[in-house]
Amino acid sequence: MTPTDIPFTRLLRVETRKLFDTRSGLILTVSAIGLAILAVVARGLASEPRWFTLAGSAAIPLAMLMPALGILTVTGEWRHRTALTTFALEPRRGRVLAAKCLPPVAATVVGCVFALLAALPMNAIAAAVHGVEATWTVAPTKVLGWIATMVLLTGGGLGMGLLLLNAPAAIVIYLSSTALWSAVALLGDMGAILAEWLDLNRTTNPLMNGELTGESALRLAVSVLAWIVIPMAAGALRISRKEIG
Repeated sequence: MTPTDIPFTRLLRVETRKLFDTRSGLILTVSAIGLAILAVVARGLASEPRWFTLAGSAAIPLAMLMPALGILTVTGEWRHRTALTTFALEPRRGRVLAAKCLPPVAATVVGCVFALLAALPMNAIAAAVHGVEATWTVAPTKVLGWIATMVLLTGGGLGMGLLLLNAPAAIVIYLSSTALWSAVALLGDMGAILAEWLDLNRTTNPLMNGELTGESALRLAVSVLAWIVIPMAAGALRISRKEIG
């Protein structure tokens, strides 16, 4: 069998294993699970028992840690200097990049489903604690919009990681983007317009709330193009031409 005969499913399994068998990846995964559970429990004890509201409280740790996990995934080969071995075994770098990007996205979806499941017993417990009836109903579009938002935020982390190929810089820039855009929004009318169209955290709000309209969808598309599509394309092009030694 030649290197180019390696099945994509095998690449996917290898990259999925890499996602969790490093110390940093394991710490981020365990932290995401623990903080998601803590957020659900804390929200359940502090507010009315609404199933989706409790599950949605896990959005904060997931939105912070899953993009960071994606960044570590796509920058790991350069940080650990294993890119030469990886691309020698599979010279088609695009297949390797695709195999690296899919596991963090899948992990984000699994994290959202986990939060929804964890909120089920907590919702019942919160109803008993507060002595009120629990609310279980939620519009499917709202659930799907929330999951899609988490996936897009992870995509933003992947794009930043591919573009910079430097984990610390990518993580710092990604995590500080919310504060930076809040500052930009205060810089007069032009700053507010830029934030409305380019702040991914802001443009995903209508999607997360299940209230996406034509105008908000256009703003979301612009921000996705700016922070996910273009960085990932530029990063993939850079990696395809990068000399490895």
